[in-house]
Amino acid sequence: MKRKYEGLAIGIDLGTTYSCVAVWQEQYCRAEIIHNDQGNRTTPSCVAFTKDQRLIGDAAKNQAAANPQHTVFDAKRLIGRKFSDQVVQDDIMLWPFKVTAGVNGKPMITVKYKNQEKQLCAEEVSSVVLTKMREIAEAYLESPVKNAVVTVPAYFSDSQRKATIDVGNIVGLNVMKILNEPTAAAFAYGLDKRINCVEKRNIFVFDLGGGTFDVSLLTIKDNVFQVKATAGNTHLGGEDFDNRMVSYFVEEFKRKNKVDISGNPRALRRLKTACESAKRSLSYLVVATIEIDSLCDGIDFSASINRAKFEEINLELFNECMKTVESCLTDANTDKSNVDDVVLVGGSSRILKVQQLLQDFFKGKELCKSINPDEAVAFGAAIQAALLSEDIQNVPKLELQDVTPLSLGRSLVGDIMDVRTRACDNNLLGSFEIVGIPPAPRGSHASEVCFSIDENGILTVSVKNNISGTSNEITITLSHERLSS
Repeated sequence: MKRKYEGLAIGIDLGTTYSCVAVWQEQYCRAEIIHNDQGNRTTPSCVAFTKDQRLIGDAAKNQAAANPQHTVFDAKRLIGRKFSDQVVQDDIMLWPFKVTAGVNGKPMITVKYKNQEKQLCAEEVSSVVLTKMREIAEAYLESPVKNAVVTVPAYFSDSQRKATIDVGNIVGLNVMKILNEPTAAAFAYGLDKRINCVEKRNIFVFDLGGGTFDVSLLTIKDNVFQVKATAGNTHLGGEDFDNRMVSYFVEEFKRKNKVDISGNPRALRRLKTACESAKRSLSYLVVATIEIDSLCDGIDFSASINRAKFEEINLELFNECMKTVESCLTDANTDKSNVDDVVLVGGSSRILKVQQLLQDFFKGKELCKSINPDEAVAFGAAIQAALLSEDIQNVPKLELQDVTPLSLGRSLVGDIMDVRTRACDNNLLGSFEIVGIPPAPRGSHASEVCFSIDENGILTVSVKNNISGTSNEITITLSHERLSS
């Protein structure tokens, strides 16, 4: 029987670019998205530091062009990672703020706050955003909130999941459960459309957000949600489409004006904001125009991009999305013709090329757009939070059977277990020894290895030698890197 928690509980989608919070409303028997103090239902996952104050959300994003080096975004792309990771090194080349290697290779973000230089880890930055989301909920509910279900990309590693729990610990928030984002979206869709279906339905969730991409194939029958397979890329999303547009227009500006703005953080921030707006416009316009006054050295910049050019410069990313779709169906041993519903989640799922590729792949099947792609994950997280709350009685009794998205393996003395082609591309989670095994001919010893995954996706490994009876166990944690509240 699942543990139940006392007190108010909320669902939080802690996104790369935007975050969203929701709560189960018992009187209406449904989840509700909570708007922030600006009246917006999503909040930028952005934190800015000035000589006077710290800004969060809309206020931080609105001043980013004037204060690029001390406005931090994309913190989720650093959570649970090492400074030496190639994706981190690639991102550093694009970010205006400074990232350096800290203790044990932990990425540290350098900002100036109240005229003092400070170093922050990604978890600390994300904790500021998480605090903001809790404050938004508390202002609406007029009561303290101590419990939350927080969502993560399905393809988050063990260390990234642990780090997300740490974000909650920092702000004193009890993270009741870490829920995979596409699974949360399936909850939202199932409650809205398929909660009472008697026949088994295969639901394919396509979740393309601001910084991460996940797909999952689930079956829904009699209120049971069973995840058959999941696939994804924790470094593919709207930010990457924006960055390619920025590179395209940097070259355009250079060609027209013989000025290179690639080393100008303020100009790049203004250009990126314009590119994000143009990208959204191309979901309903054939041509989008960018106009920025005095972009650099007093030079005004006016340019346009049509939908075909946008699709061309991002073709590689679109193809990567579709490879992931195929991989998920292969892992589930399911033919695409057996998929009943294709559900779009995440703001970047609005891109028309994405929708066209999906519809073509699924042989013209109508895509499900009935749930708000920006809010579905938080909506589903609120449902899960209600299911784990003692005080709520009228939430539908949904049952979740999830899968672990990444392969697990073990190696004896020697190289790391080889799932990917190169050992260096695999992620070593931990190691330990078993002592007291008596000498014996090769192959005569047998040891039993048990992998145990809890509901948050946290891994425990135990080993027992069947001859000597000796055993050992390890729970994978962030050890000395682990943060406290």
